[in-house]
Amino acid sequence: MGTNASDDVFAWGDRDPGRAMFAVQADGGWRPVTAAEFASRVSAVAAGLVASGIRPGDRVGLMAATSLEWVVCDFAILAAGAVTVPIYQTSSVDQIDWQLSDSGAVAVFAGDEKLAEAIRSAQPAKVEAIWRMDAGGLDALARAGQGADAAAEVARRRAAVTPETLATIVYTSGTTGRAKGCMISHGNLTKAVSATVAVPGVQEEILAGDPSSLFFLPLSHILARVVLLCLVHAGKRSGFLPDLDQLPGAMLTFRPTILLTVPRMLEKVADAARQQAEAEGHQRLFAAAEATAVRWSRAGRRAGPWLRLQHALYDRTVYARLRKALGGRVAWAISGGAPLSADVGHFLHGAGINVLEGWGMTETVGQVTMNRPASRRIGSVGLPLPGYAVRIAADGEIEVEGPGVFHGYWQDPQATSETFDAGWLRTGDLGRLDGDGFLYVTGRKKDILITAGGQHVVPSVLEDKVRENWLIAECVVAGDQRPYVVALVTLDEGAFARWKQRQGKPAGATVGELRGDPDLRAVVQQAVDRANGAVSRPETIKRFTILPGPFEIGAELTPTGKVRREYVLAKYASDIDALYA
Repeated sequence: MGTNASDDVFAWGDRDPGRAMFAVQADGGWRPVTAAEFASRVSAVAAGLVASGIRPGDRVGLMAATSLEWVVCDFAILAAGAVTVPIYQTSSVDQIDWQLSDSGAVAVFAGDEKLAEAIRSAQPAKVEAIWRMDAGGLDALARAGQGADAAAEVARRRAAVTPETLATIVYTSGTTGRAKGCMISHGNLTKAVSATVAVPGVQEEILAGDPSSLFFLPLSHILARVVLLCLVHAGKRSGFLPDLDQLPGAMLTFRPTILLTVPRMLEKVADAARQQAEAEGHQRLFAAAEATAVRWSRAGRRAGPWLRLQHALYDRTVYARLRKALGGRVAWAISGGAPLSADVGHFLHGAGINVLEGWGMTETVGQVTMNRPASRRIGSVGLPLPGYAVRIAADGEIEVEGPGVFHGYWQDPQATSETFDAGWLRTGDLGRLDGDGFLYVTGRKKDILITAGGQHVVPSVLEDKVRENWLIAECVVAGDQRPYVVALVTLDEGAFARWKQRQGKPAGATVGELRGDPDLRAVVQQAVDRANGAVSRPETIKRFTILPGPFEIGAELTPTGKVRREYVLAKYASDIDALYA
């Protein structure tokens, strides 16, 4: 890989101009975009940036849905020697203002007029230009850069980049407090890609043949961005889906082999298959198939003849339907962002979808650990990538060292100093390493509750177990300096509708109207009891309340679906107080 994180784009354009590198939706299918087409587009937009006065090191915002245009603009910014500041399209006006003003961005790419208006409403301090990515906006910018001078300057700037040159400022998702800008260099990005593709089995199995991935998660998230860079580096095909509601149909037409996702989505895939079987009257068949898949996965090479026979039978009658719903070609699911239920991981593995769970953060520029094709332990987040080291501090905190670790927080030397310990990054996550070096993440250090009785409680242990229930969307545990632990629960809207139909409840009844219903509370109580079985008695959830509505992205949830704990605890303080009345 070259020094500039955009070098692979131009290398493929020169080496294999006809290679289908990307795909965009067109006429009910997918139109290929060749390496030459893409490199030409990136060059033209980069030249437009130069002609518009963007200088090396200038910060340029990028706020749009997941799309080919997002990728074009990102690479163009990097090629022009500028710094990309990605912003989630679900960000509030205050968040937009903070990130653009704090970074000192002088211009912004906006996906459409609605996002452009949100940027204008934020009134960021130094932004002088807002370029629309639709309605011919990128074409106009490219025309502004036509001419030999701008193109030559782009080439000069690309060549001037060093591994230490700042490439992007990525703001943390902000689960606690105001988001901080993580400074990530070109070297961080290129080394993260090199380490990922060097993982044993990645090139030989995941990237072998004709692999492809359909991106639907926000590209502002560092994991999606690094995985995309890996595919570009390998010359493999990527598609983009801006509207998540279109995902089921897009999976059937694009038919990816690699699925980049988050645990909640994998849990929904399993639940959707379960509910479809129930709707067709095959719930017993599915339950038996699910249990067989889990047993087969857990047994591994120790699976006996009878278990192997059962698994083969269900593979034809049940598992094949699940794989077909995902397009029929998905072989690898890369999961990150939060822990995945071990049962779901074993079920999907048993159904023929290999889940490779990993762990990392914005500050580590994506994955630090990853389960490998030939070396997996479901329930763990895998082994360190080549060149990385992981250790557990005395208080259980995970600390990391490696080439992808970021350069610090933008204009915040104190926070930067506090997050490093003699070169090791303090991640804030808690975990343990087993005897073979596999990492298990057990919680978040800042989230630990200490009850009035002095009991230390790790919320994620309880919350993850409660969320495994098909009816529950989110669970947030509280109890810091309180006499016992309580929980706030939200319901999955689709599952709630099915539950009402089964139980004969009024179809139009809302969660708020039924939150005290004994039948509904009994289902949630079962989930709470199951979670309580995983902890000691002083750590158990004593009381819970069902909230009347779901958590929303941009409010209770970050753009990647993580709960903003401090926000939730403040917003629902009266509900929590009522549980102690």
